Amino acid sequence: MAPTLLSTPTSTPALAVKPGTSWSDAWQRCLAVAPEAFDDDRVRNLWAATWQREGRALPATSPVDGSPIAGPPRIDAPTAQQAVRAGLDQHRAWRHVPLPERTARVAATLDALTEHRELLALLLVWEIGKPWRLAQADVDRAIDGVRWYVEGIDPMLAGRVPLAGPVSNIASWNYPMSVLVHAMLVQALAGNAVIAKAPTDGGVACLTLACALAVREGLPVTLVSGSGRELSEPLVAAPEIGCVSFVGGRDTGAGIATAVADLGKRHVLEQEGLNTWGVWDFTDWPALTAVVPKLFDYGKQRCTAYPRFVVQRSLFPDFLAAYLPAVRDVRLGHPLAVEHPDDPLPELDFGPLINAAKARELGDQVADAVDRGAVPLHRGTLSAGRFLPGQDTSAYLAPVTLLAPPPSSPLHHAEPFGPVDTIVLVDTEAELLAAMNASNGALVATLSTDDPAVYARLAPQIRAFKVGHGKPRSRGDREELFGGFGHSWRGAFVGGDLLVRAVTDGPDNGRPPGNFPDYHQMP
Repeated sequence: MAPTLLSTPTSTPALAVKPGTSWSDAWQRCLAVAPEAFDDDRVRNLWAATWQREGRALPATSPVDGSPIAGPPRIDAPTAQQAVRAGLDQHRAWRHVPLPERTARVAATLDALTEHRELLALLLVWEIGKPWRLAQADVDRAIDGVRWYVEGIDPMLAGRVPLAGPVSNIASWNYPMSVLVHAMLVQALAGNAVIAKAPTDGGVACLTLACALAVREGLPVTLVSGSGRELSEPLVAAPEIGCVSFVGGRDTGAGIATAVADLGKRHVLEQEGLNTWGVWDFTDWPALTAVVPKLFDYGKQRCTAYPRFVVQRSLFPDFLAAYLPAVRDVRLGHPLAVEHPDDPLPELDFGPLINAAKARELGDQVADAVDRGAVPLHRGTLSAGRFLPGQDTSAYLAPVTLLAPPPSSPLHHAEPFGPVDTIVLVDTEAELLAAMNASNGALVATLSTDDPAVYARLAPQIRAFKVGHGKPRSRGDREELFGGFGHSWRGAFVGGDLLVRAVTDGPDNGRPPGNFPDYHQMP
């Protein structure tokens, strides 16, 4: 009998960064597109319509794999004050530019952003760890959202005028395009010069490229980097500033809220809150299973993430049967890793957290909560992720789910801003509402219940600006307004014409609809 020939198993090729998507590739493209804004080894600050080399460039690493990338070129408070004064000069000229010309310049900026869409998205991957699909969506939402304003701005500005001074923008790192650049372009469209502080934790190169494209079209944009503590005085309290727009945590937001209240300054302060998903008298478990992986987009590093489930105790077995298989299917890994050069970039739910320090912090909080009595229901491992051979994975954290975090744990009352879910069991509707309102105000919430009457009765008692019925709510854009209750928001609401009203003066006498200490009005 002839010998049997055994085939040699084919090994799976090692993953590698897709050709043309390395940080070096992205940086060289930035130098080619906007040489005025990028040096060989650093980005520049921007004020008085000029790209300035002033500032101490700090070292930075990518959360994706720990490799060196461009860090923010920090300036000091006196230099920032100089930039603010230049911004006021720009504002005084820009506010008199006719609306048709402003509209044309913003539209031209959008065309330029569209032309360089993929480069902007690639910078977001390296700087803040967004998977390719979500990075592209961030860029697209900025462009599409501002186009909506360009096409409908005339009636929004009827009877309204720009503010007396430029708008100062201080935003978190997680949505540089769809939140920060979007707001800046609408503010400029409404007749204001705009000043922005680049987030310390990431996104400076993406913002620099976007601002370079805007300045080329004649928009009055200022972009500076520096520590929040040092730049707070010029960017918040300076008399030249007409409005402060802030997106970030409650601790920093509280200090800004006090400062702007004392000064009587226009403000929009979007702050964190513990967004919750309640489950009561519910049976459509396939619907819940389908939505769970989507709730892990970008590792829950967003203001509208849902890290807390409040579940009717009698439904807990059914909830787990629907939830656990879904959370086990969440995909994470290196956003640019492929097996073959021609492969498309991977479809991931999330990549790294913003940095290794955040991953360690959350890991420590999870360990401490378990030590104090929380029950670990799910602990993912990085071994199931897509990573390069020998890659630095210190900024990555696999999904974790804890039952009943102790009241002493930050995971009980605060937003984790990472892929950690907590579950609280309740027996009565009163307990449900108390648990869903644990953070004294949130941006979004959802209640899953089969009975429309139950939803109609309970939803108004949930302290969130938007409450979904069995579906997640988002920040929204275009015509959809956005705000928050309690400590999750201070100042004017935004979205639709309210974003324009927040940065202009008109018949509302400086008090547009919003969440103010002495004024509560839903538009």
